[in-house]
Amino acid sequence: MTMKDSSQKVFAMIGAYAEKDEPGVTVCLYHPQTGQLEIQSQVSDLKNPTFLAVKASTHHLYALTEEQNEQGDRTGAAAAFSFDVQSASLSRLNQASTVPKTTCHVSLDATGRNAIVSSYHGGMIGLSPIQEDGTLGPVAQIQQHEGTSIHPAQTQARPHSVFMDAANQYAIVSDLGLDRIFVYKLDVDGHQLIPHDEVKVAPGSGPRHFTFHPALPYGYVINELNGTITAFHYEASAGKLTEIETVSTLPDGAEGEASCADIHISPDGLFLYGSNRGDHNSIAVYAIDPQSGRLTLVEHTPTGGGHPRNFALSPDGRFLLAANRDSNNIVTFARDAKSGKLTQTEHSLDISKPVCIQFLSV
Repeated sequence: MTMKDSSQKVFAMIGAYAEKDEPGVTVCLYHPQTGQLEIQSQVSDLKNPTFLAVKASTHHLYALTEEQNEQGDRTGAAAAFSFDVQSASLSRLNQASTVPKTTCHVSLDATGRNAIVSSYHGGMIGLSPIQEDGTLGPVAQIQQHEGTSIHPAQTQARPHSVFMDAANQYAIVSDLGLDRIFVYKLDVDGHQLIPHDEVKVAPGSGPRHFTFHPALPYGYVINELNGTITAFHYEASAGKLTEIETVSTLPDGAEGEASCADIHISPDGLFLYGSNRGDHNSIAVYAIDPQSGRLTLVEHTPTGGGHPRNFALSPDGRFLLAANRDSNNIVTFARDAKSGKLTQTEHSLDISKPVCIQFLSV
């Protein structure tokens, strides 16, 4: 099925900061011709369901949330949902504890049998099996990171995200607190992550999110604390990252504190996009050299709001949607396929504290 099939619908699932009595997950119909979002349904009764993960093959969605232990401390949990296409609504399957601290990111392996969460405040990652009916099982493994680095925010380990490689063999964990990227080998059937390798970035960088090139042996991490992106060569058979270069995400002469967030590559593999928050709310656009993996700056585009914590490229690559948390809006940008440049459209969705956008094509 292609984007041209009239029977296909595309939905955007949006996670947000929210109290339990507020809508935290929003289902929107996405209009591929215009990039417009149209709210279809919402889910409440989740505390800060900020990050989401979608299992497209079974129409399941997994959302972070929070619980409290016996001492009243906030702890990590996740909720599983089934998605009904006809009503464009989510039905909760179950909720399960994940790690003993709150979490900031969730991802699935390619089989959809494992959910992996990251705890910025706890310095740990956790793996939970996904059952055949889509429910989350009890946490199977927790990996605790230890250490510090030089920035005031780096007083402890702070894993911020986990992303699987294309072969579903290795998990890439960006630890903002340690200035390290950890590589774990995934045991799918055993529901385990096995330490495999690690690579350092410059002290004070704060690696946050990672993305793999869709076709070439490159990977890129966006570094939150010093406003940079580091490019790597990725040897998939060995699960090994080798640094190529590091470039700034900010314009020359930009003043203020750096605070990067999210990173994505266009489906055609030609351009890379990274978000700047805080003093410079923008998307930095780069052309990717297919021979070397190096980046050449194309432009910086204001996001039309404040604090673009997350953004997403549409499945066909025609649009970029920027989730501006502090201005409570998601702004749609048209993407020029030849130049990679972005142009703000007339479409903007007002929504409270959006921080994650995940597409589901059905």
